Amino acid sequence: MQRSTLYRALAVTVTAVVAATGAHLIAGGSTASSQPWPGNSSAEQFTLAADKSGHRWASTASATITPGVQTNTQGGRQCTANYTFVDDAGNVYLGQAAHCAGTGIGDLTDPDGCTADSLPLGTAVTFNRGGLLMFPGEVVGTGQLVYSSWLAMRQSGEQDHNTCAYNDFALVKVAPEDVGKVNPSVPYWGGPVDINTTGTDTGDRVYGYGNSGLRFGIAELSPRTGQTKVDALATAGWTHALTTPMPGIPGDSGSAFLDRNGCALGTLSTLGIGVPIVNNIGDISHELAYARAHSGISGLSLVLGTEPFNPNR
Repeated sequence: MQRSTLYRALAVTVTAVVAATGAHLIAGGSTASSQPWPGNSSAEQFTLAADKSGHRWASTASATITPGVQTNTQGGRQCTANYTFVDDAGNVYLGQAAHCAGTGIGDLTDPDGCTADSLPLGTAVTFNRGGLLMFPGEVVGTGQLVYSSWLAMRQSGEQDHNTCAYNDFALVKVAPEDVGKVNPSVPYWGGPVDINTTGTDTGDRVYGYGNSGLRFGIAELSPRTGQTKVDALATAGWTHALTTPMPGIPGDSGSAFLDRNGCALGTLSTLGIGVPIVNNIGDISHELAYARAHSGISGLSLVLGTEPFNPNR
């Protein structure tokens, strides 16, 4: 597996341009294998079909809050939402990267989410469309940060190296008045149709949707495809490396990737500076399992899309 330097530089600071070039440095080069990933079990309890989730979702034509919507964390950064989640109480959440609520350049250069600083739970988050580098765009909904893997790991005294390095996941609770604007389908591709718990093989096709303000509102640049590299056994399933013709850039942080079958695979976290440029995504089955164990949110589940997965667009 190629050695490269990884940067947690996939979030755009809402108030300062300089943070867009912040770097999260991680040493590359782990023992690699092309064998199937030793994944988690009981995937069915992690997901809910859209029509079994207890919500009447907005149509894809009318929805303004979906995976792929821009998120702006107050005092934090512009990122991209990944998947939709619900709980036993009927609340609706969108996922984003934990580092979207980081408090400064220091957390972008810190490879350890267990020691990085974060804004507190309860921090306000808006859902936006049309945001640019220095312009937040139109606010289409509001929410608040209710879970951060970084805060949860610090509180629990997490010591596992892979968990600290790659568990970069947060939940934004959608305001009740905005729940009717939500659809759980990934734009352009459809799905997810399930959650991936077995990892990827070398060369597997993956499908993502980023929404960085650095793309100046050019919607055609949001969908992207890529291919996975060898999954490193040393990371115990927590991360997957991939290359795409258009790598994720600041503002794409947290965005969803689907595997070749349309299953939720992971959330965009880091950018590797090397040849070729490599993006690393946190494994969503690991991130969700950790959130279920440490968030205090009963029945937290990923909602599957209302639209079928279509990789042939």
